[in-house]
Amino acid sequence: MAPILNRRGAVLALSGLAAAWAVPTVALGQTAAVLAWTPRALTLDEARVLAVACERIMPATGTPGAGEAGVPQFIDGAMAGWAEADEVQRLRAGLAALDAQAQAQFRQSFAALPATAQDALLMAAEAEAHRFATAQPPQPHWFLALRDLTTIAYFTSEAGATKALRYDPVPGEYRGCVPLKEIGRGWAT
Repeated sequence: MAPILNRRGAVLALSGLAAAWAVPTVALGQTAAVLAWTPRALTLDEARVLAVACERIMPATGTPGAGEAGVPQFIDGAMAGWAEADEVQRLRAGLAALDAQAQAQFRQSFAALPATAQDALLMAAEAEAHRFATAQPPQPHWFLALRDLTTIAYFTSEAGATKALRYDPVPGEYRGCVPLKEIGRGWAT
């Protein structure tokens, strides 16, 4: 989560949040994110919040962002296919709470907010998640699940594995019928 995990990003996000309070909400308006996929486990509103949150966690830089890598679709598919019911409910409730917080503070949906306001709301969710994680006993929080799923989905996608990471296919190049004198002695494991 590049813009959220460092001090500079936090300061910039908080200053952007302060500026957003000063600007009339009409000037903040952006169109809500349009989905190019059909969610299976989420409502359209939840899917929009998910898509924007994933993109803020793993933004496009010199490499593709979460949206281009298909991260929101992966998370929705995981929720529809194999996630436990309580995990699905926790994540859906978290997405709804994130959107409700955006509505309460900015009178707009999370997906329609400027990036600085989105980052500030995600930083607040991350801080809350860390409080939950350090509580006795530790309690699961939707944001940590979202961050983990975003990271897993991104780096296991084709775009993440080949463009964000250095890709070296294993076992490597196949060369059949190589003369034994080129190979030398065999390998022992």
